[in-house]
Amino acid sequence: MIRLPFRTDLTNDGTYFHGGVIASVMDTAGAAAAWSNHDFDRGTRAATVAMSIQYTGAAKRCDLLCHARTARRRKELTFTEITATDPDGNIVAHAVQTYRIV
Repeated sequence: MIRLPFRTDLTNDGTYFHGGVIASVMDTAGAAAAWSNHDFDRGTRAATVAMSIQYTGAAKRCDLLCHARTARRRKELTFTEITATDPDGNIVAHAVQTYRIV
């Protein structure tokens, strides 16, 4: 889980996180999930290949929490699912990510 503390400089209007900020922290959380339990003999270079995000709510002047899990791991590609919530557990966004480690 990654927590992004609320900061007004990361918002559109001082109230809600900018969508790009949410996407960045979700990408980071997905990458952390992809690296978890990774066999480093199989590679140490990585990149996000694809990510799709559905914004379903907003976190109003509060921290953002991102929970990620590995859905499937293949030879080079790892597929993750990420959910961003406010501290009360209300979903702000959901994403699926494809991450490549070589």
